Amino acid sequence: MGIAMKLSDYLKANDVQFDLVRHSHSGSSMQTAKASAVPAERVAKAVVLEDDRHAVMAVLPASRRLEMRELRARSGPALRLATETKLKYLFKDCEPGAVPPLGGAYGIETIWDDSLMEQPDTYFEAGDHETLVHMKTRDFIGLMKGARHMNFSARRDEEHRPLF
Repeated sequence: MGIAMKLSDYLKANDVQFDLVRHSHSGSSMQTAKASAVPAERVAKAVVLEDDRHAVMAVLPASRRLEMRELRARSGPALRLATETKLKYLFKDCEPGAVPPLGGAYGIETIWDDSLMEQPDTYFEAGDHETLVHMKTRDFIGLMKGARHMNFSARRDEEHRPLF
């Protein structure tokens, strides 16, 4: 499949430099990092949430886990993981589980984790399980112009706390 059409159009419209990196099929962001030989902290992943009004995309490094309590405290207590039905509706041009972490391309509110700024380059799913988009982190953050950002993740190796 390669790059999703909405994502491709969004990148072209914003005139950003990027390249595509092919890798063996993977089923998670951590597997993607391993399959593509990219450090997990440089792979951005999307976690799509929803409440009764709208969808919200939380973007964080694959090396970190979402702290749902922190995000709810700052964004609303009704946030929950989006349903598979909702994901299929929102990301019609993507394979299930391969959501690009650029909510702007899909008209979805985006919140990004401040830890994304720690790396010079960012890689992320292009819409399938075998292609990554690679670009400078400053360009990636620039594509999320107007999006809120905060700390809402923890390192995977830190003490485990429930997501909810």
